[in-house]
Amino acid sequence: MLAPFLIMLREGLEAALIVGIIASYLRQTGRREWLPAIWVGVFLAIALALFTGAALQLASAQFPQKAQELFEAIIALIAVAVLVGMVFWMRRAARSIRGELQASVDAALDRRAATWGLIGMVFLAVAREGLESVFFLLAIFQQSRDGAAPFGAALGLLVAIGAGWGIYAGALRLDLRRFFRWTGIFILFVAAGLFASAVKALHEAGLWNALQGPVYDLGTVLPESSPLGTVLAGLLGYREAPSLGECLAWAGFLVVMLPLFLRPAAPPPARLKPMEQK
Repeated sequence: MLAPFLIMLREGLEAALIVGIIASYLRQTGRREWLPAIWVGVFLAIALALFTGAALQLASAQFPQKAQELFEAIIALIAVAVLVGMVFWMRRAARSIRGELQASVDAALDRRAATWGLIGMVFLAVAREGLESVFFLLAIFQQSRDGAAPFGAALGLLVAIGAGWGIYAGALRLDLRRFFRWTGIFILFVAAGLFASAVKALHEAGLWNALQGPVYDLGTVLPESSPLGTVLAGLLGYREAPSLGECLAWAGFLVVMLPLFLRPAAPPPARLKPMEQK
């Protein structure tokens, strides 16, 4: 439950920040008449995400067993890719996102079809977050069959909407840089677990048969079905009896991704000062 909650909190907050920055800029520049176009873009993006999720879920139900395992592996790998892309994009864009969005709003409203330009801008921004959420949630729901994961995701989204509204209204102050840094570290651990689960699914689909020797078996000490095992499985990708391939995939992913994410951001290029006249 905790992993879907935090992922949806972050995804929802990213979308809320984008919408809030655009709405605030329109309000500050005296262009409130364009605000309804924002909500049209938001609702279209939500509809696209829901349709995509339902279509993928219905399609997977028609597959035979091995094809379902392959489908789960593909979804998990896509989820890993979008999660990694999400955390590195926010790490890179956090400093300049406000200015870029405001410039995009001005450009959209200067066109002849200004309404459609603004709707399309909001739609693309929110749809990106929505589709990322779809692939992540599909991968998580395939691993967790109980109702805790959907409940956690819904709760995270509700909290994100409330936080986004609070930031827009000026009633809530968050250290967004620190928030995105720590949630980014957490998301990389979740992505490592999904990457390891993709290796397992590829084996069950008959496409990966190497490194299948068990590393350890903690089924009698800390089973995945126990409360602590469930939490660790959702947070860190814990498996009670993982294969060598799964362990190498989990550890190798983190060895590569964590240093890349934690390294200091490159400073912006310094502007050259004009030569002083003598």
